[in-house]
Amino acid sequence: MQAGDTTDGHDARGQSAGVSPNDGAALTSGDSRSHRASAHRPAGPASQQGMRRQNLALVMAALAAHGPSSRAEVAERTGLTRAAVGNLINELAAAGLTTDLGLAPSGRVGRPGTALALSEQGPAGLGLEIGVDHLGACVLDLHGTVRTWVEIEAPNRGRAPREVLAELGDVAAAALQHAAAQGLHPVGAVVAVPGLVDGAHGAVEQAPNLGWHSVPVAKSLADWLPAPLRTVPLELENEANLVALAELWHAATRPADFIHVSAEAGIGAAVVIDGRLFRGARGFAGELGHVPVHPDGPRCGCGARGCLEQYAGEQTVLRACGLTDAGGDRIKVLTDQALGGNPRVLEALEQAGRALGTALAGAVNLLDPSAVVLGGAYAELGEWLLPGMRKELSERVTVRPWSPEALQLSELGRRGPLLGAATVTIRRIIENPARYADWRNTRERSALGR
Repeated sequence: MQAGDTTDGHDARGQSAGVSPNDGAALTSGDSRSHRASAHRPAGPASQQGMRRQNLALVMAALAAHGPSSRAEVAERTGLTRAAVGNLINELAAAGLTTDLGLAPSGRVGRPGTALALSEQGPAGLGLEIGVDHLGACVLDLHGTVRTWVEIEAPNRGRAPREVLAELGDVAAAALQHAAAQGLHPVGAVVAVPGLVDGAHGAVEQAPNLGWHSVPVAKSLADWLPAPLRTVPLELENEANLVALAELWHAATRPADFIHVSAEAGIGAAVVIDGRLFRGARGFAGELGHVPVHPDGPRCGCGARGCLEQYAGEQTVLRACGLTDAGGDRIKVLTDQALGGNPRVLEALEQAGRALGTALAGAVNLLDPSAVVLGGAYAELGEWLLPGMRKELSERVTVRPWSPEALQLSELGRRGPLLGAATVTIRRIIENPARYADWRNTRERSALGR
């Protein structure tokens, strides 16, 4: 779902629920060249089919935003006639996207209307995650509610991709089983990975903290997925991008312009501008961990010197604390040690915060975001990272207004990659239910051999 330079905030990789250039029935988006070309064509009159698609999306958006509603309320919110809403609701219900909740008093004169809502069963979104130390899967329903969450410890650093993907297939199978027991079936899957991604080919270009280079994840993973998932679109996305989109979609109050910084073994960042994810010319924007903090500093795993990860990365902080042999959840180890007042840990986190502030000052001066959001493991360590970050930002961001309150902690913690990955499919369905309905009908006809 490549979208040139930016990605719509309602989609993790490009235009919302677009069509793959090679598969008219897929729930994946179009190629960036055709998307950019169409943007410059003069708008013509909408076709009847185009109006249908637009109106179905209006109804879905109204139900998603306001919850259970009568046909009259949907008509009022969308500007459509009640008769039109009735026909559209019938089509959405036939596709399994809405459900009838029965009569609901509205407080108005006359017969009470029937309450309608997005379905809590049927189509769902699947998120998968390959972390350096864990694997995970989650399933969301159309309301964006987490219905299944499976996460296991897995030491993936330096491990053969085939072994990792086989185990991720088992995790996906467990999530699918739990979802099926609740009447849910994922119709799209997105895999979050900590590295540079070639989304068009479903491959990891480079993931230094995993030790992966040019790994065809989507193609290889398909061999390990349970049978029901082998026929749904499978995509790959950088975990930092998905975390930022999860923040945009799930955080209660978040501006439309922000920089999101998160960490696992490495440091990732994503830039959201006017509710859209900024990708850069080749989709590799956001590699904050490899921004040089000290040009003559230690050699980084990427081959350069003085990268931020050498000053604020997990391994660096643990090494400075003498905790490199810590087992289990190392972020929890750091948190417990900091709460206990361990001076080495407090000093290491303060230095990491200053390094983060130094790197982010350049980004703030360049991009002028409304906020900088600290997420992932950093959110859990925020109490000790924020003072050093605020100090560096206040000293280095001097040519524009900057408020300490603009540096914020995410409430999503380390849940962001899976939440973002699973929500991609849900947002696409809500934004373009007609495409989902057409895709569903095509699959059903194929299954019947028509």
